[in-house]
Amino acid sequence: MGLLSLGTPLPWSEAKEYADHVRKHGIEQFLNIYHSQKNKQKQSLLWGDEIEYLVVKFDDKEKTTKLSLRAFDILKNLEQPEHDFIEGKTKKAPDALWRPEYGRYMIEGTPGQPYGSTFRDLITVEKNMKLRRQLAIEAMHPDESAITLVNYPRLGCPHETVPDYEPNGTACQSLFVPDEIINPHARFPTLTANIRRRRGSKVKINMPIFHDKNTLKPFIDPTIPWDRQLFDHDKEAKEGAALADHIYMDAMAFGMGCCCLQITFQACNIDEARRLYDQLAPVAPLMMALSANSPIYRGYLANVDARWNVISSSVDDRTPEERGEKPLQHDRFIINKSRYDSIDSYLSNDSNYKAKYDDINLIYDQDIYNTLRENDVDEKLAKHISHLFIRDPLVIFKELLNVDDKLSSDHFENLQSTNWQTMRFKPPPPNSSIGWRVEFRSMEVQLSDFENAAYSVFIVLLTRVILSFGLNFYIPISKIDANMQTAHKRNAVLNDRFYFRKNVFSTQGNHSSLTNEDEDAYELMTMDEIINGKVSFVPLIHSYLNSTNIDIETRCKLSSYLSLISKRASGELMTGATYLRQFVQQHPDYKQDSIVTSKITYDLVKRADQIAKGEYHPIELLGSFSA
Repeated sequence: MGLLSLGTPLPWSEAKEYADHVRKHGIEQFLNIYHSQKNKQKQSLLWGDEIEYLVVKFDDKEKTTKLSLRAFDILKNLEQPEHDFIEGKTKKAPDALWRPEYGRYMIEGTPGQPYGSTFRDLITVEKNMKLRRQLAIEAMHPDESAITLVNYPRLGCPHETVPDYEPNGTACQSLFVPDEIINPHARFPTLTANIRRRRGSKVKINMPIFHDKNTLKPFIDPTIPWDRQLFDHDKEAKEGAALADHIYMDAMAFGMGCCCLQITFQACNIDEARRLYDQLAPVAPLMMALSANSPIYRGYLANVDARWNVISSSVDDRTPEERGEKPLQHDRFIINKSRYDSIDSYLSNDSNYKAKYDDINLIYDQDIYNTLRENDVDEKLAKHISHLFIRDPLVIFKELLNVDDKLSSDHFENLQSTNWQTMRFKPPPPNSSIGWRVEFRSMEVQLSDFENAAYSVFIVLLTRVILSFGLNFYIPISKIDANMQTAHKRNAVLNDRFYFRKNVFSTQGNHSSLTNEDEDAYELMTMDEIINGKVSFVPLIHSYLNSTNIDIETRCKLSSYLSLISKRASGELMTGATYLRQFVQQHPDYKQDSIVTSKITYDLVKRADQIAKGEYHPIELLGSFSA
């Protein structure tokens, strides 16, 4: 979860005065990194995954669940092996690294060491994920567990946390959630409050309700305290922020309290990192749809399957002027997206790139762009960085205002780490052995470690195929944006089509019979066509594996992962979202009214825990691949 620093965070009224200072020195820090590291070469792929967990407390006697706000007590124990290793108390590297997340009920686990480039590395992924879950559970109380649901189904409903708090905090000023669920590190409540202050209102999140047989029509949420007046912002719901036929949420926690599965790759050099950034960008919405696992918000079934728009809205700090609702007077730009969204431009200077692919208006800071160009940063990278820097730094620590720009990247990371896009291009930290990296950020966490391993390994193998076969996935950015919205839809994997490139094999340097127009053609395709048919991600990966020297045990394991992805794409197996929605609709307590009650939530979270521990195996979700 981004940059964690120690110090005194400035409220927005003070922080905004230092925005230009942070931007100026952030660019200095980037230039120092770029010029010292641009020729850095790494011999082989290194990569790692991040899995976020909910800490849930079970009361099996009362048949209830609560979010446990003990994450920091749990992390204290989990982080001890890492501290012992760093301090030289043990020579054994930790099996996992643990970090806090936005929610005080969340923990994040990564492998203790990066995975390498061999196929044998790939079959250790699931084992390490299972070990992480086991370590997390062992650090908890006997009635707690580490659950890989994307979001807690009744987050924002009364009395769903332990300890229990009223929603009357000053940071988010929410009608539904208390400030006590926020990570207590100074960065997080300050980030929450400063987003609200900069925006000039609370964040506004509306997800369409799933209209079942007995759902209110129109759906006007009776659980919203319409007339509460504890804070000035409480009146916003009544004045139009809460939309009819939608599930209304009003706090950063509803978005940043979601769990995801992210993959970070260390490339061989900067050019390979930029190429992977571009080629994986069109894949991001596809994988979000394939991994969709979040059909429930604030105790209601939604008419969407994925979380992304919830998070995007939950951190949207744009002012009315930046949103285009008022003429520009005090702000510099009209900005067409939240700072949590899909990418706005391609990054690579690959010969397959054509300017027409960047078909949306890229807003960037002209002065910063000029500074970068004057310092020998190429046009594409200069635009990328100056686009990120149209944003304001949201959390500034007083003690870190003046740092050595040759030794620190704090000001650069302040803006880099709060541009939460589907892909993130990550320069090396200063004076580090780490290389140029790319982060793939769109996937939703899965119920089981088998699934999480399958999605992780699939993306890793796809990067190997892209580089080995010289694949070309370029389509216009506007079509990636369209795919992102399609990917949210209920059962989009089976019911919708996605834009993708028809000819993925590069013709650069070949005497192709295709015209330029034919060569660049894209069309709407089903997920099955992209994964298994016309484009054939899975067959291409099998072709790549066939060209290598791989042992039978490893091949069988990798094939099981690929089969899961293939069968999810074809509809033979359900996505997690479809499974969870069906679980609710078939529950004996469900009244066909879109309401996910406390009892339904207990049974659903219990089922998620059983699936993760291998105690229950739904064939319709997992097939016969893993017991």
